[in-house]
Amino acid sequence: MKDDRIDAQRAANRLEEPVREAAALARKLGLDPYPVNYWVVDHDEMNELIAYGGFQNRYPHWRWGMQYDRQQKQDQFGMGKAFEIVNNDDPSHAFLQESNSLADQKAVITHVEAHADFFANNEWFGLFKNAGAEGDLDATAMLERHGDTISGYMDDPDVDREEVERFIDAVLCLEDTIDQHRAFTAEDDRRDPGEYEDLRDRLDEMDISEDVQRQVFDDEWLDEFAEREREARIDEPHEDVLAYLRDHGRQYDEEKERAVEMEPWQKDVIDMLRTESYYFAGQKMTKVMNEGWAAYWESLMMGDERFAGDDEFLTYADHQARVLGSPGLNPYKLGKELWEYVENTANREEVAENLLRVRGITWRNFHDVVDFEDVRAALEPHSAIEGVAPDSLSDLAALGDDPRVDADALERAREDAVDVERYPWKVLTYEGLAERHFSLVKRQNRGFLERIRRSDLERIARYMFDDEKYDTVEAALDDVDYTAGWDRLFEVRESHNDVTFIDAFLSEEFVTENDYFTYEYSRATGDFRAASDDYRDVKKKLLLQFTNFGKPTIAVYDGNFGNRNELLLGHQYNGVMLDVEQAKGVLERTYQLWGRPVNLMTIVKEYDDHDVEVAQRRNREPEPIEVGTRIRYDGDRFETHDLDDDLRERIAAADVDYDTKPEEWLG
Repeated sequence: MKDDRIDAQRAANRLEEPVREAAALARKLGLDPYPVNYWVVDHDEMNELIAYGGFQNRYPHWRWGMQYDRQQKQDQFGMGKAFEIVNNDDPSHAFLQESNSLADQKAVITHVEAHADFFANNEWFGLFKNAGAEGDLDATAMLERHGDTISGYMDDPDVDREEVERFIDAVLCLEDTIDQHRAFTAEDDRRDPGEYEDLRDRLDEMDISEDVQRQVFDDEWLDEFAEREREARIDEPHEDVLAYLRDHGRQYDEEKERAVEMEPWQKDVIDMLRTESYYFAGQKMTKVMNEGWAAYWESLMMGDERFAGDDEFLTYADHQARVLGSPGLNPYKLGKELWEYVENTANREEVAENLLRVRGITWRNFHDVVDFEDVRAALEPHSAIEGVAPDSLSDLAALGDDPRVDADALERAREDAVDVERYPWKVLTYEGLAERHFSLVKRQNRGFLERIRRSDLERIARYMFDDEKYDTVEAALDDVDYTAGWDRLFEVRESHNDVTFIDAFLSEEFVTENDYFTYEYSRATGDFRAASDDYRDVKKKLLLQFTNFGKPTIAVYDGNFGNRNELLLGHQYNGVMLDVEQAKGVLERTYQLWGRPVNLMTIVKEYDDHDVEVAQRRNREPEPIEVGTRIRYDGDRFETHDLDDDLRERIAAADVDYDTKPEEWLG
């Protein structure tokens, strides 16, 4: 045990400098992360943290053991090595595995600093963070309190421990049925579907004479108004299912053979798990953005800025290749490529806008008169900025009072108080680093400027008044803002989630250049096959994959369906069919939280056997018939009913769920 502590302390000591310098570099690059506390843990502790979702204390439940076992098997069979885990908290807490090499630890630390920046500055995380009384975030303490409270219920002699476990199981089946696009509130401020406020009640509170009430608000008018409002309200589904069940749910009493009020501990458990669902929603909604953001800045710091030493670079390159090369839909790879595309596009627009202000260059002749090789050469960073070294500091000093140079750091470096050999970035500012790493001059991006479409050039030039500002291309390029790309990254980082990020930036050019395509199961061939490389199909497939955490969108449509106190849930159908058997399992769990019969509306696809046979012969896909269905569970058995046309119309998406923008959600 003593040797273990000594090893952990040694590991921590060797990481003090990388932690300090990575945080400093991150801030030089414009990142603004939460402070990060780093902890060195062993292999088993890391697996426990992964199982617990990045925290050391959670409520007792079998799910954590299952996740721990899965992680151990992944390690055992080489299916995935745990490099790090970091949680969204202020300060953030990051856990480093002591057995990792120094190169891996540096990669993790730079990756973590970028995550902490994303946590602190993305508005979707702010929906939970800013809900506190003072906007404080202390998730570690919150989750520990929840764990202690639930442990107390399990240890209570008046409460059946197994009943607590079963109840948690039921709530967890619905943990993602929240309204993640709204700021978290402990109280549910949305009314029951079908509820409305009678105008008569409001009139009674107003100082209006009886004569005016009789003349303007007669009984017939009030009845018609109430009916219109009721019909309008009933069309609004209640998206926070957990809040609805907490406020209106009951439990079925076998002895009394009827639904009775929930116990206080049950409502408390729903409250706590609902709060946790809102806390983790930001991470689920931004997986591609967040991991891509961390991979982007890690790569720039470790590779481009040489934070990995010469003897560490090959190890790091292998680390990065494994992370970005893992199969399937890889959020690290997709996210990093999209962030690079956002940067390149912003930089390209900045350069093109300046070139279009050169006398004689227009959007019509742009590709004919611009020498793109000369432009790329002219955009190369200043030699003193690119080649910072101990023997070239005088070249930086010769630039004088230059915004690209950190004058104080440069002075200390010339006095040998700054190790420029290891940390050349210390003598540069954000502007200097942006020029040093300007994306359009990187080898992998050659040709990107030239690929700008004529329609984009026309759009840029349309509102340009000073179109003859420069006499020469050289003068125009001297005025290029090298921070344009990074500034755009930080702007996008603030407001988007995965759905809007993909919707906004996954373009035809991106799909073509990165070789994305869709695949699907073919009923004609009985296997999976490539279906399309059209960017619209790729975008739609990805958007459907990330809408509502990639899970079906379920909402409450009626809490008194058929006037029998039955719960009516609706699957907001967007062309993707539910797994009906799995849905039945969820209905069984929902019944435990409602105490009365529950119904689920959905649309299923049915295939005619003859049509399938003909399609197979002709090597084409059969056309399904979409059928509206209501599945009912009464605590004992399931029934399937045809769905009324008006109900079917209410659950069929008029447009795909993702067709909204952050400003609309956050407004």
